[in-house]
Amino acid sequence: MAETAEIIHFPQSRARRIEALNARYRHRGAMQVLRDALSDPDLGRVALVSSFGAESVVLLHMISVIDRTTPVLFIDTQMLFPETLAYQAEVAATLGLTDLRIIRAAPDAITAHDPDGTLHQTAPDTCCNLRKTVPLERALDGFDAWITGRKRFQGGARQALEFFEGEESTPRIKVNPLAHWTQEDVRDYIVNNRLPRHPLLAKGYKSIGCAPCTSPVAEGEDARAGRWRGQDKDECGIHFIGGKLVRGAATMLDEPAAAFTPRGDAPVIVTDQGFAADDWSGRVVDLAPDSDIRELAADLPQNALIRVAFPGFADGRGFTIARRLRLAGYTGRLRAAGHVIADQYAMARRSGFDEVEISADLARRQPWEQWQERSHWQGGYLPRLGWQG
Repeated sequence: MAETAEIIHFPQSRARRIEALNARYRHRGAMQVLRDALSDPDLGRVALVSSFGAESVVLLHMISVIDRTTPVLFIDTQMLFPETLAYQAEVAATLGLTDLRIIRAAPDAITAHDPDGTLHQTAPDTCCNLRKTVPLERALDGFDAWITGRKRFQGGARQALEFFEGEESTPRIKVNPLAHWTQEDVRDYIVNNRLPRHPLLAKGYKSIGCAPCTSPVAEGEDARAGRWRGQDKDECGIHFIGGKLVRGAATMLDEPAAAFTPRGDAPVIVTDQGFAADDWSGRVVDLAPDSDIRELAADLPQNALIRVAFPGFADGRGFTIARRLRLAGYTGRLRAAGHVIADQYAMARRSGFDEVEISADLARRQPWEQWQERSHWQGGYLPRLGWQG
């Protein structure tokens, strides 16, 4: 009989850093959080991402006081209100920001996916992905953390916001200095510092994004009620909460999957959405491909992640153990780890694996495009055997 499964723990480096940061900064004010975050070794190189929207001037002013050389990334979706573009130029000049970077989608990507500028009408998530998420991911390459203006009072998935949180699919950390501010705090700061207001505020716009997807807000409505009004969507797609994207599923474009590049010797996780960094922080069970899962039966529901080892020239037993785990009732995350190649990805997914863990070296030799070409795994036979994944 094979040896019993060994309980191990994955590295918790980022999760522990975030927990420590939130504990250390818990009683600090927004200005101090921002000032210290810019030089905190646990964060590394930091940029501010700003929409130059209704309340953006608060953080922009703080940055100009603390260090106006801080990189400021502004995403021009090319569908913004003319007033926003004029306001962006005015604020940048008034505050003396010296490293403002205008971020736009690649022209060939716009031509390929939204040549007539109507994608927002039929697939708003995909439009946001094309014009915001992908350009921002490219612009943030090389940064270890980025600053947002998100606040708890904005509601929805932001109600439990902390000063620091992890970004899905990358090793980066997001910094939310204004997380605990109220609407009155924002208003008072702008008034007391005599900061210029976005001209659309006077017309009833309380949260300002792209012109086709933003409308005025009536008295008593939530500040973000005018964003994607009438649609099941409340975020543009650049923010994740608790490891989950806080918007509906987007039709993924080809570009974002390739955005993550292996760093050093850290393992790379392969999912249907592309390469990602490993940031698992919970309990994991490591299994050899010939393990006897009967020894795990009683504990299956308690295991959030089971990782099955794939040695070189795997003989197929890893796929078999995945099927057996699923049919035995395991519904947690299941990972194939080790010598899995792109040609085996479809089989791994059909067998019940959610993801694959490979070495950084293998990820460099077999980039995401090769995995993507072999990723058509839907239609597997597990449902026909009675497993409902």
